[in-house]
Amino acid sequence: MSVPAEPARTPRIFVAITPQELGVLYSEEALERLRGVGEVVLPPETGENRVPLPEGFADDYDVLITSWSTAPFDPSVLSGSRLKYAAHTAGTVRGLFPKQVLEQGLRLAQGGSAAMATAVAELALTFTLVLLRDVHSMDRRLQATHDWRAGGSGTLTHGIREQTIGVLSLSRVGREYVSMVRGLGVREVLVHDPFATEDDAAALGVQLVGLAELCERSDVLAIHAPVTDETRGMLNADMIARLRDGAIVLNTARSAVIDMEALTAELVAGRLRAGLDVFDVEPLAENSPLYGLDNVLITPHVAGGTVEARRAQGDGVVQEISAFLSGAPLRYEVTAEIYDRLS
Repeated sequence: MSVPAEPARTPRIFVAITPQELGVLYSEEALERLRGVGEVVLPPETGENRVPLPEGFADDYDVLITSWSTAPFDPSVLSGSRLKYAAHTAGTVRGLFPKQVLEQGLRLAQGGSAAMATAVAELALTFTLVLLRDVHSMDRRLQATHDWRAGGSGTLTHGIREQTIGVLSLSRVGREYVSMVRGLGVREVLVHDPFATEDDAAALGVQLVGLAELCERSDVLAIHAPVTDETRGMLNADMIARLRDGAIVLNTARSAVIDMEALTAELVAGRLRAGLDVFDVEPLAENSPLYGLDNVLITPHVAGGTVEARRAQGDGVVQEISAFLSGAPLRYEVTAEIYDRLS
């Protein structure tokens, strides 16, 4: 007499995200799709800003969903009889998941970064256009003086097509930014990225160059590199000094990639221009010399934050979890081989 097969176990999915953040990242439609592939368990409402992982969590759940509001945890809590997969709805996984969890066998996805890449590239492009056309300076002067000529009437600014655009790193954001400027008709785009191949360059219509050449030839230098041991401080004082007078530096990536003290000195002197979303210390100090400079645009680390990007982050995670549970290929998996190159 044959023994009947045991029914398949319904996957259990724990969402370690506060209700407030969950509402920003996941639409009701996305949550319904998630419930269609497993039992979704939301944390109890405690009013706290962080959600801790429950005791014995890895023995009770198959999938973990995290984001900015997930409380830090010891990697050992991810070792258990059931947990096989975690999907991060925010940007980098490195602040929450150490590399050792991959060595323990957990599969991991950086599900929110692709959606954020478009938003970050959009802000970098916005900085590019505003600084080339000097929109911010004219607005400030016109608003302050109500004087047409003092506001810049008759001023000639610069178009983007004729500029040489330099891009540091063909990360997801770097590729998005290249696509955007190429779409606007920019003819010369230079890229420095040790991991990029000539096939990558040909597909994107860019030229691969060394770091020094990138700095020397770029009218606009857009930083899109993650912080790693290799990239930390790579744009040092010497490289910054190689930038031509009037060049624009954009940083919507990580402040540690560039020597901010050297860059600030050049900005205060007026030799360079910049659009900056990230800084060595955040919030930016009240006495920062970057405040009030006509040649500088600053934003408070908001590059990845659009309504559309946030919802796309949730949609991306739902798609990744559905793929994992069905055995389909994953788009945003983080492996041990690429972990150290991530933002």
